[in-house]
Amino acid sequence: MSNQTPSRPHRNFYGRLKGKTLKQSQKTYLVEDLAALSPGVVDWDANPERTPLDLESRFGGKPVWLEIGFGGGEHMVHQAASNPDVGIIGAEPYINGVAMLLGKIRRAGVSNLAVHPGDARDLMDVLPEASISRAFLLYPDPWPKKRHHRRRFVTQEHLEPLARVLIPGAIFRVATDIPDYVRQTLEEVPKAGFDWLAERPVDWRDPWDDWLSTRYEQKALREGRVPHYLTFRRAA
Repeated sequence: MSNQTPSRPHRNFYGRLKGKTLKQSQKTYLVEDLAALSPGVVDWDANPERTPLDLESRFGGKPVWLEIGFGGGEHMVHQAASNPDVGIIGAEPYINGVAMLLGKIRRAGVSNLAVHPGDARDLMDVLPEASISRAFLLYPDPWPKKRHHRRRFVTQEHLEPLARVLIPGAIFRVATDIPDYVRQTLEEVPKAGFDWLAERPVDWRDPWDDWLSTRYEQKALREGRVPHYLTFRRAA
């Protein structure tokens, strides 16, 4: 095994890191709560060797789920409250969304969560191989212009690391209201070692049994777009 330190990849990040001015309460959540919710050392400067996270210690041996881009955090908190025997890690670079999540965590009183306020690719670098039992990609940035489709999460740059950290048989859920995102998802996800578990995309009238309608879904419905829900299984 090589003892060389991995070289930091050049990764462009596309998207917002911060929006409108945070409320004072949200600033307080970030100062008081965020550090204690860390999944471990993810940052490249602090962990240049990319030492894997110790999920066994972090979650006491519970199965671990991953939400990629949790938005305002309502789905993540709902899943944590409904599944106290599971640990859930969320990655979200948009700091306003992180602050909203922290407020929801306080109000719900859930403790089986960890938060990475940054790029999911950096988190997947340090997740142990075959360590995640379920993953969610819910209403990701659609990047609607054709020249920007390579920025979407459902490209091999993102899907191959995700497949590496999922255990065989793990479920991967994708929700989107963009028809072309559905097309690209169905084309790209199977290439990364996943099986699609449906004959057609499920729409908003028949989502997952444990689905909590999010603000992104409600916005899509208000604006006349049809949400779709895709379920995949990591192949053995």
